[in-house]
Amino acid sequence: MLAFADPQLPYVLHVDASREGLGGVLYQDQGEGLRPVAFVSHSLYASERNYPAHKLEFLALKWAVVDKLHDYLYGAKFEVRTDNNPLTYVLTSAKLDATGHRWLAALSTYDFSLKYRPGRQNIDADALSRRSHHQSAVEQDWRDIPASGVRAMCQMSNVVRVTPGSSSRVIDQLGASIHAVPQAYCNLSLLKCHMPRLSTMELSASQQEDPCLGEMWVALNKHDITRVTKTKHPLISLLLREWEKLKMEDGVMYRITHPPNETGRAQLLLPEKFRTMVLKSLHDDSGHLGFDKTYGLVRDRFYWPRMKMEVEEYCKSCVRCIQRKTLPKIVAPLGHMQSDGPMDLVCMDFLSIEPDSRNTENVLVITDHYTRYAQAFPTKDQKASTVAKVLWERYFIHYGLPKRMHSDQGRDFESRLIHELLNMLGVEKSRTTPYHPQGDPQPERFNQTLLNMLRTLDPTQKNKWSQYIGHLVHSYNCTRK
Repeated sequence: MLAFADPQLPYVLHVDASREGLGGVLYQDQGEGLRPVAFVSHSLYASERNYPAHKLEFLALKWAVVDKLHDYLYGAKFEVRTDNNPLTYVLTSAKLDATGHRWLAALSTYDFSLKYRPGRQNIDADALSRRSHHQSAVEQDWRDIPASGVRAMCQMSNVVRVTPGSSSRVIDQLGASIHAVPQAYCNLSLLKCHMPRLSTMELSASQQEDPCLGEMWVALNKHDITRVTKTKHPLISLLLREWEKLKMEDGVMYRITHPPNETGRAQLLLPEKFRTMVLKSLHDDSGHLGFDKTYGLVRDRFYWPRMKMEVEEYCKSCVRCIQRKTLPKIVAPLGHMQSDGPMDLVCMDFLSIEPDSRNTENVLVITDHYTRYAQAFPTKDQKASTVAKVLWERYFIHYGLPKRMHSDQGRDFESRLIHELLNMLGVEKSRTTPYHPQGDPQPERFNQTLLNMLRTLDPTQKNKWSQYIGHLVHSYNCTRK
């Protein structure tokens, strides 16, 4: 029988690949030896059947960890066991093609080790990889899981975009992003949720009891717009404008939108009594981001009349934001640097902060100019050797090589060591004009955002700010840029 996963314990993952498909078994030792937590298998597509053996084994590893078992393994320590000995060197000395580098980048955010296991002992994953089935049949074999089953399997849910079509609606699924670390894997208060768990029936009842949504619920359920009395509530007239976009699913109202270049998005019509809790979860508990990013998080999931105005008022009246954030200065518009795609231009800069309990006072900030994806690495000094070590071991290996690196003219970035490293890797180096760090605008702007988020930390957390940098940067990367 399958065991319930314990997020506090390490996992063991067995993977294997064959010419038929991929297989994996996730185990956990909970005091009674290894017990299975999940079985996964996948038949190969026609193009994948042409892969050589070593690439198939690498695909099995990437598919099992990133595509199938992400919710178990993200943020947890685990050991991967494979019967392909060359795969055990893929993290260190393997020579990879472009596809391999992308797979390696996807795996870089997981904490795991690789161990060889003889093929005669790897029969569990091997059997699953040879399971006879067709991909189309697997994709169609879906069944609804009741709310009680979901709650039994998951201690906490991460943020998901609410979409109609499932038998369970829970409003406690709030956090930093649809790809956020599940609550069970995180002890930080900044990612906690404060929403009650609601079933579909309870959420439907809340909409019917709402003074603004109740009458609209009745009209939508009867498909009769004439049942709505415009004078009963001042905001009903605003909801009537959205009549064509409203949809009822399992007794719950949604607003279906179609943003440019995106598929249809379902926004839950949120009753008034839950709005303050939603704003607290998506603003206070997500690093006190500004209005634009907070509104983007709310808009992706919910809708109610005058929502934008309420979110703006909430952000403006946030006491911690008022106390800790500096007002933006009115300056001339910054010039534009051109980039054609991800990793075309990567900018870096140092941010100096007061020392924490570990005597760390510097942060190396690296941002992708095109996507604005940011990473921040606390360092003890700003030496060129430190910069080179961080660039190679913590950025290039994980994310790949950019076409061009841009920085100011600090000695740490313009040293001979940095230039030789970039020349050896085939990366161009550019810099700002002298005494004008504003020529590197993206890191400068992100530095300000990061400082504002650090200021909103609880006073008991500020002397350990370097431990929270990664989580705050993750919250920033989860917002729309």
